[in-house]
Amino acid sequence: MGLSAEQLRLGLDALGARHAEIAAALAATGYPEPRLRSRGAGTMMRAIVAQQVSTKAAASIWNRLEAACGGDMDDLARVAATPIETLRGAGLSGQKASYVHALAQAVTGGTIDFAALPHDDDAAVALLSSVKGIGRWSAEIYLLFAEGRTDVFPAGDLALQIQLGRLLGLEKRPTEKQSRDLAAAMAPHRGALSIFLWHNYNIVAL
Repeated sequence: MGLSAEQLRLGLDALGARHAEIAAALAATGYPEPRLRSRGAGTMMRAIVAQQVSTKAAASIWNRLEAACGGDMDDLARVAATPIETLRGAGLSGQKASYVHALAQAVTGGTIDFAALPHDDDAAVALLSSVKGIGRWSAEIYLLFAEGRTDVFPAGDLALQIQLGRLLGLEKRPTEKQSRDLAAAMAPHRGALSIFLWHNYNIVAL
């Protein structure tokens, strides 16, 4: 599971003690709610389905995908055996259908064991990213939400870039590399920072 409410509070309090900008933002918007996901291939598969579509569309596609795969997305052998055209009929693009197949095959073939990912964050990202369709962003999102890795920062996320720029008073949205470099000063609490930035971004967006 992801970072608990207590872990978020402890991490953000530590950051607030070191960074006045975070302390001020905490005072203004309060602590974020935890973002918790189950550990396993199902959560990673949901991330693939959700790529570049709205939350509502992703939920609809997922429901149809479950039905197409016999109602159990945890039966990865069955998912791997489901024809690409059947997956496409559930609403996936041909590319995403191939990604779902690749993930199911990686797990059933023993390439990926979600119960025993490397403890080192970079090594875990590299392993997950070796599967077709899983990029660095998806891997980092998984490690943050499903495993509660405390120092993961998905710098490729547009909302994080925007809100980090706002938090630090930058004139322009930082790039992915710039965001990663800027967030380095927030170690070892970059996971809490990520969830806090999403929390603040949503408040500003409203």
